[in-house]
Amino acid sequence: MPGMNSGLTDNNSTLIAAFRTALLHQGLIILALLLVLGLVWFGIREWVPAARGPGHGPPSGEADGRRLLRIGFGVLWIFDGVLQAQPAMPAGLPTQVMEPTAAASPTWVQHLVNWAGTSWSFHPVQAGAATVWIQLGIGAWLIAAPSGWPSRLGGLASAGWGLVVWVFGEAFGGLFAPGLTFLFGAPGAVMFYCAAGLLIAVPDRYWRSPRLGRFILAGLGVFLIGMAVLQAWPGRGFWQGVVHGQPGSLTTMVTSMAATSQPHVLSALVSGFGSLVATHGFLVNLIAVVVLAGCGAAFVTAKPQLVRPAALVMLLFCLADWILIEDVGFFGGVGTDPNSMIPFALLIAGGYLALVRMPSAVPETAAPEPAASVPRLAATWFGTAGPRAVLAGWAVLVVLIGAAPMALAETNKTADPIIATAIDGNAAPLNFAAPAFSLTSQDGRPVSLASLHGKVVLLTFLDPVCTTDCPLIAQEFRAADTMLGNSQAKVEMVAIVANPVYRSLAYTNAFDRQERLAGLPNWLFLTGSLRQLEDAWKQYGITAQAESGGGMVAHNDVAYVIDANGRTRFELNFDPGPGTASSESSFAGELITDARHVLRSS
Repeated sequence: MPGMNSGLTDNNSTLIAAFRTALLHQGLIILALLLVLGLVWFGIREWVPAARGPGHGPPSGEADGRRLLRIGFGVLWIFDGVLQAQPAMPAGLPTQVMEPTAAASPTWVQHLVNWAGTSWSFHPVQAGAATVWIQLGIGAWLIAAPSGWPSRLGGLASAGWGLVVWVFGEAFGGLFAPGLTFLFGAPGAVMFYCAAGLLIAVPDRYWRSPRLGRFILAGLGVFLIGMAVLQAWPGRGFWQGVVHGQPGSLTTMVTSMAATSQPHVLSALVSGFGSLVATHGFLVNLIAVVVLAGCGAAFVTAKPQLVRPAALVMLLFCLADWILIEDVGFFGGVGTDPNSMIPFALLIAGGYLALVRMPSAVPETAAPEPAASVPRLAATWFGTAGPRAVLAGWAVLVVLIGAAPMALAETNKTADPIIATAIDGNAAPLNFAAPAFSLTSQDGRPVSLASLHGKVVLLTFLDPVCTTDCPLIAQEFRAADTMLGNSQAKVEMVAIVANPVYRSLAYTNAFDRQERLAGLPNWLFLTGSLRQLEDAWKQYGITAQAESGGGMVAHNDVAYVIDANGRTRFELNFDPGPGTASSESSFAGELITDARHVLRSS
C-alpha cells in the first residue's frame, strides 16, 4: 500500500540498533521507577504508624473464572509485548503484518490500515518501543491488580488497546474480507482480548452468580454456530482439499504456514497435515463443522452436564487447530501474538468456571480511621496498599511511558531522521573552507559563495531535465525549507546545475515551476558557463556523466551544510531510493537537524 513502506529492510542494522537502544533506555527508566516506588512504599510503612502492619489488605474473594481471564490474558499481553521486541518489528510490521492482513479487505479498510501503517513507518522506533511497553504494562497491570477499581480499569485498558490493535493491526480481524473462517483466526485474536477485558471490567457482584457464566457460554455458543455455518457454506473451498487441480482454501492456508521459518519438527507436522487435508479435505472439514456446531449448541444450553464435555472437546480442537493450521502463530520474526485459539480457549475455560464455581463471600473489614490531612491519608493508603497494588501502579506507569513517546511522535508530521540515517548512513561531520563558486541564479543575478556569507547554506547538485532522483531531492529540500519555520531567513537553499548540456536559465526556471520551488524566497538554482560548472563539480567532487539515449546526466547525490562563515560542516551522501513518503520526509528532517546544529554553533 502507498505510504507504508519506509524503504528499509527488516534487518537494517542501524534501525535495529536504534530500536534496541530505545528499549534499553526506557527499560532503565521503568526499572528506576519500580525502585523509587518500592523505596517510597517501604519508607511510608516504616515512618507512618498507620501504615504499619501486614499491608496485604483483605482477601479479594475473586471468582475463579475472572482470575483465569485476568491472569491468562495478562500473561498473553506480556508474551505479545516480548514478541513486539523482535528486531524485525520496526520496519517489518507495516509491510509484513498490517498490509498483508488488509490486502483482501475492502478499499476503505485498506485506506484505514494504510493510514496507521504510514504513521508507524514515519516513526518506527518510537512506535515499536511504545507497543512493547504498552502491552507489557497492560499484562503486568492485569496480573498485579486482583480486585477493585484498579483491576476493572486494567480490564478496560486491555479492551481499549485490544480494539486499537484489532482495527489497525488485524484489519477488523478479516471480517470484511472473503474466506472468513474460525480455523484461520476469525474474527481476529485481539477481539477475544477485548471480550476478556470487558469481562474483567464487570463489577465483582456479577461474578457471584452463574448468570454471567451462562451469558459468556451462550455468546460463545452462538459465535461457534455461526462459524460452523460459514465453514459448511458451499462454494467457499473448504470441502475440497483440491479444487480444479489447485489446492483448496484450507490446504493453501496450511501449506503456506508450513513455509514459515520455524523449528523443523513443527514445519514437518504442519506440512504433513497439509498433505492430509489435500487428500481428505471433505472429512477434515466435516469434523470441523460438527465440532463447531455441536459444541456451540451445548454452550447455548448452558447446562453443566453438556457444557463440561463440550468444553473439553473444544479445548482439544483449539489445541489441534493452533498447532496444525495456525502454526502457533508467532514464528517468522514478525509474529505479534499466538493467534486466536489460545485466547478463545481461555474464554471457554473462564465461562465454564463462571458457571460452576462461585467465589466465597468477602469478610467485612473495619472502616479506616479518618486521617488528619489529605497528604497523610494518601501516604497511609499507599503504605497499606500492599506490594501487589504498588506493582499495579508501576504497571500503569509502564503503559504511560510506552504511550507518551508514540503520542508525541504523532504530533510531528516529519519522519524520524533515523530512516534517512538507516538508508544512507550518518552525515559526515567536516570543518574546512567550502570551495568558492561564482554562478548565476535562476532570475539572472550573479551569486557567489561569498555573497551568501552570514547565512547557512544547504547545497546540492541537480539536473534540470532529470526525471528520477533530482525531483525527489528537490522535494526534500522544499520540505526542509518548510520545516525551518522562523529560521528560513537565516538559511539559503542552493542547487547547482549538474548537466553540461541543459544548463540554460530556461531549464532551471522550468524545473523550479515543475517542482513548485519558484515561490521560495530562499531558493537558488544556479547555472553558468560549462567551465564555471565544471570547476564547481570538480571542487565538490561531483561526477556528471550523460546517460545513453537521453539528455539526463547521472551524478552522485550529495548535499553539503555550509555554515555562516563559509565552512563546510556536514556532508550527506544520500540515495532517494524508492522515494517513499517517510524516507523523503526523513531525509528532510536529517538535513534540517544538521542545519540547526550549525545555526546553534554559529
